[in-house]
Amino acid sequence: MLAATALAVVRLHSLFAIVMLFGIYSLLSACIFVVLDAVDVAFTEAAVGAGISTMLILGTLVITGHHEKNPKHGPWLPLIVVIVTGAVLIWGTLDMPIFGAADNPVHQHVAPRYIEQSPQEIGLPNMVTSVLGSYRGYDTMGEVIVVFAALVGVLSLIGITEGKSPKRQYTSDDKPPRPVLQVMAKLLIPYIFLFGLYVQFHGDFGPGGGFQAGVIFASAIILYTLTFGLDDAYELVSPSVLRPLAAIGVLIYGGTGVVTLLLGGNFLNYSVLADDPVHGQHYGILAIEFGIGLTVATVMMLIFYAFISRGEKRGNEV
Repeated sequence: MLAATALAVVRLHSLFAIVMLFGIYSLLSACIFVVLDAVDVAFTEAAVGAGISTMLILGTLVITGHHEKNPKHGPWLPLIVVIVTGAVLIWGTLDMPIFGAADNPVHQHVAPRYIEQSPQEIGLPNMVTSVLGSYRGYDTMGEVIVVFAALVGVLSLIGITEGKSPKRQYTSDDKPPRPVLQVMAKLLIPYIFLFGLYVQFHGDFGPGGGFQAGVIFASAIILYTLTFGLDDAYELVSPSVLRPLAAIGVLIYGGTGVVTLLLGGNFLNYSVLADDPVHGQHYGILAIEFGIGLTVATVMMLIFYAFISRGEKRGNEV
């Protein structure tokens, strides 16, 4: 029994080390994106890959048991499903253009039009925001809905425990206060929020946008939770407040498209939002970016709450 427990602990520490290596890899990838002048992607990779994803994987390891339950079905059905799905995906790639070829349609028609026409049609210095917010508004809305669907799945499977955590008894050698971390968190969190606001509302003119800003806002709350505790985080931002906000962000995005329809334009055609089509584009992108930031921030917070609350519940039961 002791040997099995020791082996499980060694495996757990190995998994933690692998997760930290993944976080380092994401951080190095973000540096590569900066060198390639893809700063928007670098923001996302640093915040999501090195930050949020690392914490969520660690939270998954915390709530995962040491012993695997016997499956109720055999391995053949999942194996067949995976093989068939993989074969269909590989078959679908056969019709795609050769990767990296200079004569691909995207290099001949799509990209040149974005580069040449975007300054006149959208009027934003950041072409990435023009593409994601206006030209590919349908795709971006789908991505926001996918993020919201991920939250629905997590809450349906594990939920969030909102009750007060039992007070632990500490000895003189095991004191809970962490003054250095808490003081540093208090100093850093306001600047994280300020940077998130800058990324949110300056994404039209520089690197950033709703996706990056939402993750940055969520990282501030996650830092607060890790240093001060889950109960204090609930008092600061309650899950009951975050749940409707996640849906409101999606509704803001979709509602912007409905408004453009009512004004006689196409869905998500922001040009009809003002007398000047360029100003209408600015208003529409500002609205949908706010919806994106609201949904992404609340979804990341709620998923983190779900993992951490389940981990604390499991630790108290043990």
